[in-house]
Amino acid sequence: MNFDDACRYLGYWGTENGDMRATMEVVRQKIIAARELIKCHPLTPELATELFTSKGMGVFRFLAALVEWSESELNDVKRLCVQAYKNAWHLPRSTASALFIFPITHAGKESTLPMAVLKQELLLHAERCMQHEDVSQKIMLAGLNCTLDE
Repeated sequence: MNFDDACRYLGYWGTENGDMRATMEVVRQKIIAARELIKCHPLTPELATELFTSKGMGVFRFLAALVEWSESELNDVKRLCVQAYKNAWHLPRSTASALFIFPITHAGKESTLPMAVLKQELLLHAERCMQHEDVSQKIMLAGLNCTLDE
């Protein structure tokens, strides 16, 4: 295997030097596949949305906390998700995306989007690291203290 070749290990795709772009591409392709799965579906919009959320966002949720995503990568995933939600409701891609992005209190559908999933998974990851008095907890506390100092 070459230094730049990505291999799969414990559900992640990466190179020997820690480059996780292959993992991000796998996530992107699985979201696209889930989006296409519900393109011409006979389901109710709610069921189609649930199907996409479990298949498309499920793979993102699994990898979200441990892969470093840039803002543009998250925006790309968000765009794909909004397209999928439009597919679920049989709406054209030219439909305004605000309906799927806005919270219910602001007349939106509050769809599951990457940034919300990322925040939730990072908080759960931090919570798991703090459960036991071990090296993970010490690393987490050192990182939090460093952030407070900055």
